[in-house]
Amino acid sequence: MASTLSWSSSCCSLPHRLVGLATNERPKKAAGVMPILAQKKAQKLRKIILKEDVADLGKKGALIDVKAGYYRNFLLPTGKAQIVTTLLLKEMRIEEERIEAEKRRVKEEAQQLAQIFQTIGAFKVKRKGGKNKQIFGTVTAQDLVDIIKAQMNRDVDKRIVTLPEIRETGEYTAELKLHPEVTALVRLNVFAN
Repeated sequence: MASTLSWSSSCCSLPHRLVGLATNERPKKAAGVMPILAQKKAQKLRKIILKEDVADLGKKGALIDVKAGYYRNFLLPTGKAQIVTTLLLKEMRIEEERIEAEKRRVKEEAQQLAQIFQTIGAFKVKRKGGKNKQIFGTVTAQDLVDIIKAQMNRDVDKRIVTLPEIRETGEYTAELKLHPEVTALVRLNVFAN
């Protein structure tokens, strides 16, 4: 006689490998198999110096960190950046010192020139006269530049000269913006012929 299993007895029996889990035992690892662990992808940054201005990144000479892929795929092929090295940092420091020394020298020259303008006194400007104190025409920045060139042998750009409106004889003061931090005041005596 054949034995028959009832449906209830076959569905309730647990497979052999899960029997240990039901009793809080750990399953045994197969030999040579390593467990797979999830790892976060490492974000690699590169410290670079920009060789030219890059939109949304920085100005030329900026020292910044960017993702390695952005550097490798865009900045390096286009020649817009360079990896930072100790030699490059040293060269940048030397260049910055040279630029600062040049700025100091230019400012000192502007201060000396401002001192010269203030010790000279007043420049004399002659114009054709009209009634009372009126003169024909006005005295312009170009007129002052020409007078300085004639009397001092100095070239001055007329864009740095600020003059009040001069339509009469008298004494006036003009400003010469020799440097962003140095302004010279020059006196003008306007005479009528």
